Amino acid sequence: MTTTTLGAFLLPEGFARLAPHAVLREGSLLLEATRYAHSRAGERRARRATPYVSRVVPRDADPVVLVPGFLCGDLSLRPLGRVLREQGLRTYRSQIRANVGCTLDAAAELETRLESIALRRGSRVQLVGHSLGGMLARGIAVRRPDLVSNIVTMGSPMLAPAAHHPSLTAAAEALVRLSRAGLGGVMAEECLAGACARRSFEESREPVPAGTGFTAIYSRRDGVVDWRACVDPLAQAVEVSASHLGMVLDPRVIAHVVAAVRPRAVPAGRIPADVSVLEVDRGESA
Repeated sequence: MTTTTLGAFLLPEGFARLAPHAVLREGSLLLEATRYAHSRAGERRARRATPYVSRVVPRDADPVVLVPGFLCGDLSLRPLGRVLREQGLRTYRSQIRANVGCTLDAAAELETRLESIALRRGSRVQLVGHSLGGMLARGIAVRRPDLVSNIVTMGSPMLAPAAHHPSLTAAAEALVRLSRAGLGGVMAEECLAGACARRSFEESREPVPAGTGFTAIYSRRDGVVDWRACVDPLAQAVEVSASHLGMVLDPRVIAHVVAAVRPRAVPAGRIPADVSVLEVDRGESA
């Protein structure tokens, strides 16, 4: 294979790469980060008023694994993980330091990670993935319904992985050049247009097994990917108003994630009879 151009099959008819100026929409990231900071201040005040409420854990809430997007690592989802834990959910890192490698390898490693968590917790696992992380989550849910009970994707162009901003194509091709130069652990040519890319794409299009929840969060203001590619017809689609990068910070988006992974809300200041209070093993802080 001699080209690093993304495979044509990754951009089905009806979808399009974003225009260069679309990235200007990502300028709202600062506003979304500010919203997050303000919400954190409010949460701290609430915890001081009712400190025991944050320790309430629904018995039927499976642990949550957070999967970062392209070029990102677990650190990018740390703010989201913090909020989920404060809502009483157990969260775990994906152990992806930087999502720049072969998607099939990343999926295999994540699958092993889920097996370990499922064995430890004695339950299936929920996956929350941002961008490429959501596509990884969807593929694993198809292959391993015994491990995955629910997936939530945020700005994940599952229907057309190549429907994104030109800067992402350039970044992917830069990784391929590094791979050619002998650097290991980064995307190779097969990951962009070969059998690896095709298999990952085909897996992400297979039906989600019955009994597995699926929520797809998308934004028409997304400046990185074509929002239409994020609306999987098999998912419960949730539209938000946020930038692509800001989805993981905006409290309004995080509220939708919480609703998708937490079966029942716990009324403020009250502990229902069917809820247990746990002092240990809240998962892992990201």
